[in-house]
Amino acid sequence: MNNQFFNFFDLHNGEENHGTVLDNVTANTSFRGSNLWILACAILIASVGLNVNSTAVIIGAMLISPLMGPIVGAGFALGTYNFTLLKKSFKNLLNATLVSLAVSCVYFYVSPFKDAQSELLARTSPNIYDVLIAFFGGLVGVIAITRVEKGNPIPGVAIATALMPPLCTAGYGLATGNITYFFGAFYLYTINCFFICIATFFVVKYLKYRPVERVDKKADKRIRYGITALILVMIIPSFYLAYSLLQEKKFKQSAEKFITKTFTDKGYTVIYKKINYRSKPKTIELGFLSGKLSADEIKKLNLDLRNDGLTNTNLLIKQDATDLKAEILSEIGRQNNNLSEKDLIINKLKQELATYNIEEKDVLPEIKALFPEVTNVRMGNIISKEKDSTITNTIVLYQGDTKKLDTQKLKNWLKVKLKSQSVIMVQE
Repeated sequence: MNNQFFNFFDLHNGEENHGTVLDNVTANTSFRGSNLWILACAILIASVGLNVNSTAVIIGAMLISPLMGPIVGAGFALGTYNFTLLKKSFKNLLNATLVSLAVSCVYFYVSPFKDAQSELLARTSPNIYDVLIAFFGGLVGVIAITRVEKGNPIPGVAIATALMPPLCTAGYGLATGNITYFFGAFYLYTINCFFICIATFFVVKYLKYRPVERVDKKADKRIRYGITALILVMIIPSFYLAYSLLQEKKFKQSAEKFITKTFTDKGYTVIYKKINYRSKPKTIELGFLSGKLSADEIKKLNLDLRNDGLTNTNLLIKQDATDLKAEILSEIGRQNNNLSEKDLIINKLKQELATYNIEEKDVLPEIKALFPEVTNVRMGNIISKEKDSTITNTIVLYQGDTKKLDTQKLKNWLKVKLKSQSVIMVQE
């Protein structure tokens, strides 16, 4: 029973002849002629995709990229102690990497669009999850290569392990002088290459491919120790980056809870929000549709931040209309939104218009209940400025039985109800 169970997972079932596999792998490590042209075109396509933020174009570039060849070749070379193939694979991978960096760097240098889009930014901060994707993606790829029936995993592996986008992003970093982007993206590319190679090495060892060159036990141990050391060197920074990503997400969640509890739940309409985890100190910038906060209130809110666990964080409230408008327009531009300054002006006019209008439907039922002599009412505000003060006068046009109606009583009631400084009654 146990043997039957393990037979389901036996990789020797459906295995291709070892010699045929090695011949195919060796042939695919070469980067000359057509392979080099295909690589350059794939890099150019991926760069355009990153530049215009097109996921479909990026996927297309990953599917036609021949970069997997020398990486898998290096894994087979390590597993079979074929040091001639190992040197050839590394040389071709280095050439392919340099050509790719050169092509992407030239493209981004001459491109008029230099903004970093979301697809590009996604390749600048690798973490442990990228390690897992590269390893298991490489595992699937090499298992497929060693089968008689290849199936269709190879295209999926090309997309999942994503060798082209980080390499193009590194080229973008070089072209724009952004060293952080370059090192982040190149580290992701190195992770993908290395763990695809290591996954290949493990599968080759499991399938017991015959060594090409004989090595003694000491040399075998040195190779294994070297691989283990390299794995640790590659993984440790990714753990740190994953931890940083987790801390950033926790901070943003806490900031969102604070904004909801302190402002949204109390009736403030937030029209501008920017949470910056990477600044020192961290910042939460907010702007409201209406209502202003005093300096003392802002100071108290900054103290509340610390009580909510948001230490080393400053709360910045944008209250100047000009600055706030500029920030909103800038944010909208970054998000490729079609909203323009014209729309903000319309919104401002609507707010001003609302101060002149009074909803009769909210007042009329109460008037009819308290003053049955009134049959219809229309109202509006007239706002006038005198020196440093603003005076609101409410004009009331009414219809009804004036002989029975106590006009003064209605007038006094409307002043209290509408919170108006003056009510002018006009009979229609």
